[in-house]
Amino acid sequence: MAKITIEDCLGNLPSRFALVHLAIERVKQLRKGARPLVKCKNREIVLALREIAQGKVKFENLEELAREAEEQRISQALQTDTNQTEG
Repeated sequence: MAKITIEDCLGNLPSRFALVHLAIERVKQLRKGARPLVKCKNREIVLALREIAQGKVKFENLEELAREAEEQRISQALQTDTNQTEG
């Protein structure tokens, strides 16, 4: 895959500070188990930057993505609990 650059992301954001803030929030979501929105075998920060550059992660949908990640985490926890109870 080609390298991701700051300039790739800045087309969707007003400043570098906004980029850093958005990327950090997305990395937190990914580390909590959020589903990646792009296919990538890189670390969470690179994945977050790729998502931002492609316009899939924005401040406008950040809360929705967090909600989805939390629902997915709860669902996985319930499945794990059910499997342990059955076994």
